Amino acid sequence: MTHAILAQQPGGPEVLKYAEVDRPQPGPGQVLVKVAAAGVNFIDTYHRSGTYNVPFPFTPGSEASGTVEELGEGVSDLAVGDRVATAEGSRCYAGYAVLDAGKALPVPDNVDDLTAAALPLQGMTAHYLINSSFRVEPGHTILAHAGAGGVGLLLIQLLKERGARVITTVSSDAKEELAREAGADEVLRYVGFPHRVRELTGGRGVDAVYDGVGHNTFDGSLSCLRTRGTLVLFGAASGPVPPFDPQRLNAAGSLTLTRPSLAHFLGNPQERRWRSGEIFAAAANGNLKVRIGATYPLKDAHQAHSDLEGRRTTGKVLLVP
Repeated sequence: MTHAILAQQPGGPEVLKYAEVDRPQPGPGQVLVKVAAAGVNFIDTYHRSGTYNVPFPFTPGSEASGTVEELGEGVSDLAVGDRVATAEGSRCYAGYAVLDAGKALPVPDNVDDLTAAALPLQGMTAHYLINSSFRVEPGHTILAHAGAGGVGLLLIQLLKERGARVITTVSSDAKEELAREAGADEVLRYVGFPHRVRELTGGRGVDAVYDGVGHNTFDGSLSCLRTRGTLVLFGAASGPVPPFDPQRLNAAGSLTLTRPSLAHFLGNPQERRWRSGEIFAAAANGNLKVRIGATYPLKDAHQAHSDLEGRRTTGKVLLVP
């Protein structure tokens, strides 16, 4: 037996209960991992609340780090004792999780378990954003919303490493300090940000906006773009964007809008290893600093969800079995 978080029905954070469950068994092509830490992400709250349809009873969690304890039939490229992480797991709010071997990412020796759990989803998200959704080049000016969030803090660092000028938005003085420590050139509040972005760019606008906030920032993000600029809408922390007329993109200067998801940028083992390898290497050599804003015991998953949804967290939120 082991423990896991179970939700019997969709609802608020209070539906997340700490329960004793059977220890899972790996099937062919899978590995059993003893979970060291599990990442808490907004998509987990969408699953819990019923915003995204999942079968109940349900154990959240797609991101974790840990140690391989058992190999399923046919697994030859991993060994018992290997340290791995994933952004593509399931039921990771638990003491043990079963992973597809091809989605288990090797963790370097000099990356600790908490950092390894904090990096896969948000680190590979930041990687595909700047390399594949809109490829950032030296000299670009970029607006990245939510600069003190888990993705935001990593994104700022990667953008500066790429040679971009970075403008970001935050909601408080404390979050502004974090964004500046990460390297942001300009830190704005959300109120009136489109006007300030135009001022800061001499009226031209930014080359691209990375927007994981959604509903509350979408219109402003469009209005910040230069002619032929790109809006990368990669999340909806404030709610989904309502349907809109594509003619707005033409009228605003032949803009490009894309709505990517991480899963579509992890198309095969080679792509997976490329993205994770670069992110883990940057963390291992100190070029990428990972802020773990809060850790909670696994049994307090409900509180972690409440704090995340209430915008009371910064950086990465983790659960520790």
